[in-house]
Amino acid sequence: MATTLTRSLLMLSIFIILNSNLIPSFSCPLHQKQALLHFKSNLTTIFNSRPSSLQFVELNSWNSKSDCCTWDRVNCSTTKAITELHLHSVVPAFALPFPVFSDILIPLFRIRSLKLLDISRNSLLGQIPRDGFGNLTELVHLDMMMNSFNGSIPRQLFELESLRVLDLSNNLFQGFLSSEVGKLRNLERLYLNENFLSGNIPEEIGNLTKLRELYLGKNQFSGGIPSSIVNVKALESLDLSDNSFSMQIPVGIGKLPNMARLDLSKNQFTGPIPSSMQNLSKLETLRVQHNKLAGVIPTWLFNIRTLRHLFIGGTGNNLIWNKKAKIVPKCTLNQLSMASCGISGEIPEWISSQKDLHFLDLSVNQLEGSFPDWLVKTNISGIVLSDNNLTGSIPPRLFESMKLEFLALSRNNFSGELPENIGHARAITSLMLSGNKFSGQLPMSMSNMYRLHVLDLSRNRLSGDSFPNFRETPLLYVDLSYNSFFGKIPSTFSTEILVLSLGGNKFSGDLPSNLTNLVNLTCLDLYNNDITGNFQDFFPQIPTLQVLNLRNNSLEGFIPVTISNLTSLRILDLSGNNLIGNIPPEIANRLRTIDNPYTKFAPTDVSFSKNFLDDIEYQDLIVIWKNSLQGLSSHNLNMYWFLDLSNNKFSGEIPASLGNLNSLKVLNISHNKIYGHIPVSFGNLRDIECLDLSHNEISGSIPQSLAKLNQLAILDVSNNKLTGKIPMGWQMNTMNELNFFTNNSGLCGMQIMIKCPKDIIPSQGKEEDNEKQSWVLWEGTWISFVVGFFSSFLIMLYLLNFL
Repeated sequence: MATTLTRSLLMLSIFIILNSNLIPSFSCPLHQKQALLHFKSNLTTIFNSRPSSLQFVELNSWNSKSDCCTWDRVNCSTTKAITELHLHSVVPAFALPFPVFSDILIPLFRIRSLKLLDISRNSLLGQIPRDGFGNLTELVHLDMMMNSFNGSIPRQLFELESLRVLDLSNNLFQGFLSSEVGKLRNLERLYLNENFLSGNIPEEIGNLTKLRELYLGKNQFSGGIPSSIVNVKALESLDLSDNSFSMQIPVGIGKLPNMARLDLSKNQFTGPIPSSMQNLSKLETLRVQHNKLAGVIPTWLFNIRTLRHLFIGGTGNNLIWNKKAKIVPKCTLNQLSMASCGISGEIPEWISSQKDLHFLDLSVNQLEGSFPDWLVKTNISGIVLSDNNLTGSIPPRLFESMKLEFLALSRNNFSGELPENIGHARAITSLMLSGNKFSGQLPMSMSNMYRLHVLDLSRNRLSGDSFPNFRETPLLYVDLSYNSFFGKIPSTFSTEILVLSLGGNKFSGDLPSNLTNLVNLTCLDLYNNDITGNFQDFFPQIPTLQVLNLRNNSLEGFIPVTISNLTSLRILDLSGNNLIGNIPPEIANRLRTIDNPYTKFAPTDVSFSKNFLDDIEYQDLIVIWKNSLQGLSSHNLNMYWFLDLSNNKFSGEIPASLGNLNSLKVLNISHNKIYGHIPVSFGNLRDIECLDLSHNEISGSIPQSLAKLNQLAILDVSNNKLTGKIPMGWQMNTMNELNFFTNNSGLCGMQIMIKCPKDIIPSQGKEEDNEKQSWVLWEGTWISFVVGFFSSFLIMLYLLNFL
């Protein structure tokens, strides 16, 4: 009996042992759980030292008492091994007072069973861990997009032979440091410099024979596409856009039979489009715009039957369109962009055969003629014909379309009045008609364009004093500058508006008090009008304001001390008015580093032109820089800090606090009644390029501290009461424009070729001194001779009497 029981227990034990690998575990492996808890602990430690206002993904479900396969963002296999980690956006972007470095990932590399790892959108800094990724040999999907990695791609990634998706795109610096850290200049440079992926794509890319998708866009990679790319036969999507790749597109790119999406745009590729591409029988998307490609645009592109999205041409290219070529497309295009391709004559009629065309861009060519009827009749969503020589009026029928979302006809020769039914096109998000000859008033139907985000009608001949009510439209950008509008400044805009540019018109009257209701306004540009009233009474108290341009109006009054409340202000131009009083020291409490206001509002819900909208240059901001009117690119406004108070009636002394504005590019307080001395603190204006203090009553000397200004290109102190020696050293030695120092009471220095008194050697005075010194020496000699003679005579008499 005992023997039977023993035998039964033994058989049961053997059965359990043999089948233990077939029965799923009830929990994930302990070492994998500990690795995840270690990662969470590191993350928690970092954020516990941050301000409590910062929010981050707390991973509350991750705890030691539960099975990690039940945790959020974790997926396991049937055997309870962790196979997927979805850790995107666990580090909040754009808000970190101190960075989170890539070594926080180290615990995750102990989970060797991972097949999918998503650490995208985390703003991680530092190099991509090399040895760590070498451990994850089972990885199939690796997503590291939208971080701030630097350095090159680790070669260990090209040893992951099971990899099918690799995304390293958009690794340029993603955020900015808080104001507290921003004060530590060395630390700021440490974090901001060279935070992008760079280097070449190594030949080892050919080892990833199972790779289907490779995304390297928006980095700083260089070199050429390695020839070994031909070995990656499974490749379906290749995105190398927005880098610094060069050399010719390799012929081998046309030997990838599964290629469906190829994006090489915004690089420096040269040479022709390789003919081997016509063999890509599955190609749906081809983007090669904004390169340095040359040669005739091949007509065989339109014979690729699968092609749906074609983007060629663009800035910098040397491609030529063969206008004699007869195109009979075999493809059915959904998007076609052929900007800057030298297309002349009328808009090619073969395009009318593309019945499914959703977006058409033929900008920056030499197109002539009128807006074609066949284009009006299509159900197209986006039309970009800017920078051509098109004439005539816009057909009213175009605005009966319920699908038209984007219309850009800027810088042509269109004329006539805007159609009254323009507001019927209620799907439009962007309407850009600047630089034409449109006249008449704005149609009131425009208030019905309930999706309109961008409205640019600048540089036309439009007029009138009545405007559509845009309060119910989501307008973010409005530019009506350089027209002939008159009357009071319109203020019937949505509180969502970011940019309002009405300069170069004939508006008059006071600043509307309800401008303050536009609580999101970042740019208010009203230059060259006839705006009156006391500035302090209508000063726009909008904390988000970054650009305020009221140049050349008729404003009176003074600058209120409440200007210090505009902590976002970077460009302030009040020149050419009648403002009085002192320059308030509080003006220096503004100017800080902020985002670019012109790039925040590009509509992201317009799928057909999302990539195109990134390339649009909106109306430049016109400022006086280096004594001339210049336009600042709307995409680079975050690089500039300006303060222009010239041509007013300001008096008093220059506030020393202005020296704290160390990011200023331009400081102009010329043509006022300023007196006193130039503050020594101006030596702290480390980025200043133009300093204009001319036509005032400033006295004293030019501070030697200005010699530290390495960026200074123009220093104008003419027509003042300055004296003394012009400082020397660095950029000051190049300040040799005589007009910038004229009409002062006593300046001298090598810059104006006038020697200073202490540098002059007085030759006549030396001769007189020498004569005086010679006379003194001879006089002393005669006195010594007489004294010596009588002394000797007395001694001789004494000796005779003694003897």
